[in-house]
Amino acid sequence: MKQEVMGQCPICNGAVEITEISCSSCRSTIRGHFRPCKFCTLSNKNKDFAEIFIKNRGNIKEIERELGVSYPTVKGKLDSLIAALGYKNQSEDTINKKEILEKLYRGEITSEEAVKLLNQV
Repeated sequence: MKQEVMGQCPICNGAVEITEISCSSCRSTIRGHFRPCKFCTLSNKNKDFAEIFIKNRGNIKEIERELGVSYPTVKGKLDSLIAALGYKNQSEDTINKKEILEKLYRGEITSEEAVKLLNQV
């Protein structure tokens, strides 16, 4: 019985290393040290959401309908998937920029400090 490649150790949740790959057609075997792809390391919950997202071509309304959840729930699942793939969440950047501008408006930081902080986001 074929099983899906595990992205994490089932005992300690550590990273796994694939050490052997075999071809079912020609029976060739390749040994080495291979990392699973980014998608292999996703939790089943994130994999399922990624599949639904792709199937619905990213249409949030269709995803809401299929999952029976609200827009904020879909956005939360998408943010979780983005983070799990190792990418920065753009909505976090937007919040950080707003916070910086609010501090500038309240006089808590100078315009020079605001520019420096905005360039770091």
